[in-house]
Amino acid sequence: MIDPADEATVHAQLGRSPRAIHAVGHRCPCGNPDVVTTEPRLPNGTPFPTTFYLTCPRAASMIGTLEGSGLMKEMQARLGEDAELAAAYRRAHEAYLAVRSELGEVPEIAGISAGGMPDRVKCLHVLAGHALAAGPGVNPLGDEVLELLGEWWASGPCVAPEP
Repeated sequence: MIDPADEATVHAQLGRSPRAIHAVGHRCPCGNPDVVTTEPRLPNGTPFPTTFYLTCPRAASMIGTLEGSGLMKEMQARLGEDAELAAAYRRAHEAYLAVRSELGEVPEIAGISAGGMPDRVKCLHVLAGHALAAGPGVNPLGDEVLELLGEWWASGPCVAPEP
């Protein structure tokens, strides 16, 4: 179960009640959760393929800027040109699915991960969330996004943690 203080922090980060949180997937160096691991179904039964949900608004905003820069199109082109990168991205997709299957099987989204994996790049937020939760070396494009972000936490927590 998630600690109520962490849930309150995630609520403040998102500006709404979080849904289907299973656990904190990663903590920012500031101490706040920055990724939550979610259940594969929302409380109303809807399948939810985004297992690793980035919650830090500062990181999310910076990633939105990267998305607007054309980075996804560049990454997508590289997937078509670099067989080694494409194979690593496919392995990231498989790792994502393996974690989700530990949380529960949802036939409606079987074989579907998130962020466009394994063949497309469509959401850098998801790729960064996966890279944070899984650690370096699992999602190559997520690792690249994190490198481009730099130390997004350096100016302090994005929200004040609950006392």
